Amino acid sequence: MATRIRLARGGKKHRPFYRIVVADSRAPRDGKFIERIGSYDPLLKENKVSLDVERATHWLNVGALPSERVSKLLALQGVEHKLVVVYTAKAAPAEPAAPAKAKGKRKAGKDKAAKAAAGGGEASA
Repeated sequence: MATRIRLARGGKKHRPFYRIVVADSRAPRDGKFIERIGSYDPLLKENKVSLDVERATHWLNVGALPSERVSKLLALQGVEHKLVVVYTAKAAPAEPAAPAKAKGKRKAGKDKAAKAAAGGGEASA
């Protein structure tokens, strides 16, 4: 059974509250879970996270994979583990492709080269 440490949403509309749970990866987000190990309230200014660090460490050692958000919350609580990844840098946006040259300019260049090859007219380089 593949287990994940993830957030289960509760609360009202526009008033989110999350439980940090250990659940089977196939279970629904707010569905059946194995164990509740903490809570996260994003609307509070202080003490947003309450977490049972001992149980979180246990589940990480057993092989449970944390979600991206839970990884950040675990790092804030001081839980260090090889599976806890802190995402600090966002990927840089890809560079836009070079704009295509106008067809008229290429055609004019070919005409000048053709005239120069034929020996007629001036060719400016």
